[in-house]
Amino acid sequence: MWAILSVLVENKPGILFKVTHLFRSRNFNIDSISVGITDNPNYSKMTITTYGDEKQVAQIVKQLDKMIDTVEVKHLDEHKTVFRELCIFKLKLSNANDSMEINKLANAYGGKVHDVKKDSIMVELTATPHQIQAFEELAKPFGIIDVARTGVAALQRSGA
Repeated sequence: MWAILSVLVENKPGILFKVTHLFRSRNFNIDSISVGITDNPNYSKMTITTYGDEKQVAQIVKQLDKMIDTVEVKHLDEHKTVFRELCIFKLKLSNANDSMEINKLANAYGGKVHDVKKDSIMVELTATPHQIQAFEELAKPFGIIDVARTGVAALQRSGA
């Protein structure tokens, strides 16, 4: 099961290490992690995605909740949550037609094209991890030179 965890923490040095160490010590993998300061500079919000069965996810939520610097931990329901990830692809251009085809593909996924060069093109895509994976599969035939991903950012919908 894929899990999205929202963790509100006190904005103190070493908190990211403590959280990642907790995962490591429980032999639990982090699929992605994004951290940012909230509207209150005393707190940061971490969005962590991971895979595990219900028991494993419940255990990690419980362990995170016990940490002193943790204010709140939520296991978000992906059906009641808005979540996105930013991804930048650098793709190979073999001929002039590739640029047009990549532009069409980027537009179909709501992406933006940047830095068009003679032999490469960059596409910025903000989407769900599933949509990014689908785009990546379609972009592979062009040749993926490099990829940078931010990790998932998520907020639970109102009333959820």
